[in-house]
Amino acid sequence: ETLLYFGDTAHLPYGDKSADAIQQYALRIGEFLIQQKVKIIVIACNSASAVAYEVMHKKFHKQVPVISMVEPVVNFVVQKQYKKLGIIGTKATIASNVHAAKIHAQSYKINVTTLATPLLAPMIEEGFFNNNISQTIIESYLANKKLKGIQALVLACTHYPLIRNQIEKYYKQKIDIIDPAEIIAQQVKEVLTIKKILATKKEATDKFYVSDYTKGFAESTKIFFGETVPLQKIDL
Repeated sequence: ETLLYFGDTAHLPYGDKSADAIQQYALRIGEFLIQQKVKIIVIACNSASAVAYEVMHKKFHKQVPVISMVEPVVNFVVQKQYKKLGIIGTKATIASNVHAAKIHAQSYKINVTTLATPLLAPMIEEGFFNNNISQTIIESYLANKKLKGIQALVLACTHYPLIRNQIEKYYKQKIDIIDPAEIIAQQVKEVLTIKKILATKKEATDKFYVSDYTKGFAESTKIFFGETVPLQKIDL
């Protein structure tokens, strides 16, 4: 598939923004993506998915499918039937309580415990991971008594897979670490296949847009992609 990415760098981090603000940003970005004639929209941010999916779906679903970072993960953990599930994410994601609410709507047998870990995303963006500094911060969060006895941990922030190895090291690989990205990618494939719009070959070059160009963000893209990404600034 050809990727058209929009990073709302002018308003980062979303984790500390109000639900109303995030919804307005998301709708504006959605309108831009629709203008670019995308065939599906993935809200590739847990904070935005948690508080803006409903308004995004309501506004755009008649034009294109809208996929959040939440529903596919909820369905996955319900199928697994964990007795105790831990979820870590930004303040906005955890405050929304959307994961627990949707999980319990399907199964009350799962004990869901959530923990806001606000230092992790900025730490990763600044390149602090796989070192002593990040290990200390990660361990201080994971040692929280709320997470004691969990069988699985959902990494409910798109930054967190970059510290997955450190998290697995802490738990000594005794619990399941759930990376939503893998689940979402499979969901996208299924939706595109059902609608018979799955690409059979690369049709165009990936495009990467941002609402504000910053050197720091440009550097952080290398962490995710392993190469320099050409960023184009778009004023919404």
